[in-house]
Amino acid sequence: MQFDFTKEPGRILTERGLDHSGMPLVSIITPYYNAGAYFPQTFRSVMNQSFPWFEWIIVDDGSTDAESISVLREYAAKDDRVRVFRQENGGQASARNTGIRNSAAEIVVPLDADDLIAPPFLEELFYALKTHPEAAWAYTDSVGFGEQEYLWKKSFSAQRMKSENILVCTAGIRREWLERTGGYAESARHFDEDWQLWLRLLALGARPVHLGGYLFWYRRRSTGMQQTVQGSKELSALSQEKIREAAKEVRESVTAIEYPRSAIGGYHPPKASNWERKVFSKHEKLHVLLLLPWMEMGGADRFNLELCEGLDKSRFELGIITTQPTENSWQQRFAEHVTDIFNLPDFLDMENWAEFIIYYIRSREVDLLFVSNSYYGYYLLPWLRKEFPDLAIMDYVHMEEWYWRSGGYARTSGAMGEILEKTCVCNERTRQVLLRDFGRSAESVETLYIGVDSEKYDPDRVLPGAAKARLGITEDRPMILFPCRLHPQKRPFLMLEIAKELRKTLPEAAFAVVGDGPQLEELRAKVNRDGLQNTVFFAERQSDMLPWYRDAALTLICSLKEGLALTACESLSMGVPVITSDVGGQRELIDESVGRVLPLMQSEEVDLDTREFRPEEIRQYVDAITSLLSDGDAYGTMSLACRRRIEESFSLQRMIGKLEKAFESLVSDPVGRESRRATARELGRYPQLIGQLSALMTEIEGYEQAYKNAYSSDTKNELMRIANSKWGRRAIQLAFKLKLNKLFH
Repeated sequence: MQFDFTKEPGRILTERGLDHSGMPLVSIITPYYNAGAYFPQTFRSVMNQSFPWFEWIIVDDGSTDAESISVLREYAAKDDRVRVFRQENGGQASARNTGIRNSAAEIVVPLDADDLIAPPFLEELFYALKTHPEAAWAYTDSVGFGEQEYLWKKSFSAQRMKSENILVCTAGIRREWLERTGGYAESARHFDEDWQLWLRLLALGARPVHLGGYLFWYRRRSTGMQQTVQGSKELSALSQEKIREAAKEVRESVTAIEYPRSAIGGYHPPKASNWERKVFSKHEKLHVLLLLPWMEMGGADRFNLELCEGLDKSRFELGIITTQPTENSWQQRFAEHVTDIFNLPDFLDMENWAEFIIYYIRSREVDLLFVSNSYYGYYLLPWLRKEFPDLAIMDYVHMEEWYWRSGGYARTSGAMGEILEKTCVCNERTRQVLLRDFGRSAESVETLYIGVDSEKYDPDRVLPGAAKARLGITEDRPMILFPCRLHPQKRPFLMLEIAKELRKTLPEAAFAVVGDGPQLEELRAKVNRDGLQNTVFFAERQSDMLPWYRDAALTLICSLKEGLALTACESLSMGVPVITSDVGGQRELIDESVGRVLPLMQSEEVDLDTREFRPEEIRQYVDAITSLLSDGDAYGTMSLACRRRIEESFSLQRMIGKLEKAFESLVSDPVGRESRRATARELGRYPQLIGQLSALMTEIEGYEQAYKNAYSSDTKNELMRIANSKWGRRAIQLAFKLKLNKLFH
């Protein structure tokens, strides 16, 4: 996972006009001692919380630095949720206990004055504890930053806790359990009081909830409390003695509720939420909730990211809820543009997802729900329509996928056509599929081509040579770019066959594979077996694609399935011609003036993930590549035409403008509003039926996720090692020779 440690919470203060009136539901407790150098960022990270119903008790533990005292006074005056207490220096544990005694909420969150919390931190802790009344505390994974940088993610183990503190110091703790332990142990000498508290809770049989997601940032300083204890033999010995004493009473049988976890079993219908508090003090913008599967690398995800980046924030308030358990490796990129981001599998059981979504819609007064590629989201739509008669609902479909659930999300969009008020698709071919095969009405489906930022994807913005130099490709070699997630849908093994055949007539050609995915390691192994190391080069995932397009002579897209490939748009915007298979809406973007569209000679239903390709299909790609690279003058003319094609018809600004108008039109249309209300009234007559529809989908999703996560990464690596051994290769070759892969298909 690529993680950007520079994207620290609290870099800026986000003014969102939140309403924090009412009794606090969380009490943040912060001991403060001469912390003025770091406290402003901690302050901003707390004020940027998506959950506004907290109080913040800060205990000045006898600060002696005048500047730090001034900083605390200045920032505490900025918000009436902050209360400051002062005491003689008694140490961190004493200051925390003072804060706890003066707090009001049932959930207590200790937070040091130099640490940071990401915007969803309080809200996820609150809801995790709300849905697990049996749990004593909840915590997330953490980020070490400052003088050391690392990601801290360890599965809980009560036995391991006796000899190693694998927990973080900041968590949401139920007050009743803190009172049962007597609070933090106070001492005249510093020691690991956080660790000791967790051990005392475990001795009482208290159970934690371990949330996924890196939402707590722990500042590493050589002068920090932990480093002070570890750096002193005397203090370290004292601390170890106290820990050993506490560890004797620990109940090793205590387990944590670990997220994400399996959702199989139960057939739980959606739960309603009676939440009444509103997050925003004024409803001045159009509030949009995006219901998505994840935030990973991919064309659909790039569309979602650019939508979040491009929408006018003075007119639209955005939130994101995701429904698939993944690393969400692009979340930091989304967080640059959206504050409210909640990955449901990271902190809730699937049976509670609907309740949280309903809570979110109520608390944010959402005007429009935008669904894309989330099966759970689609099958919850009838229930949401029943619950929210005035909520506008639309979706975006990138492609139909016949090999997967007989049409993929296009089929589901068709099934929900009586709930959805508008569907946008990224190409006309998919629109016709929705009309012809899935019964959607013509007026409810609109083709909205995905766009690319032609100002960003401009060849003049980047110097040539950097990408080739990184891979060791000499400047005189033509580079063919293969940018995609390495998935069977993209046919990466066809790309290898094309490279192998092209090498016979154009040996200087180099293929640059940019992206990762489930087939990366197998692809690497085949390159080594076939001796293609000097022809096919791997760059893995790249956050900045400009140097790669800049150095490319051509972009190759030989997919079995596409909607309208965003990589094709980016390539054209950079003046790089595209050779593509005739799938989805590729022909609507690519013509003879900007590249080549080649016939697809396989069936997605039958040939997904095959390793056998017809020689004539391989040959047509080789001929197209050779033809485009052989005529320098014609290539120059084509390169200029590529750029014009984007500027005239496929710009990002054009796409965003159309979506903004669609959002506003759906929400404000009185006829549409009355139609929504009528549908809600009808659905209200069948609550059990639509509840069971969602319950069945929840069960299916649970089994599918369990299947996908059946093997750990270590198991997968071992399987790859076996597959790449001499006998493993022979077994695989025999399996394909006997066509056993089609049997398993």
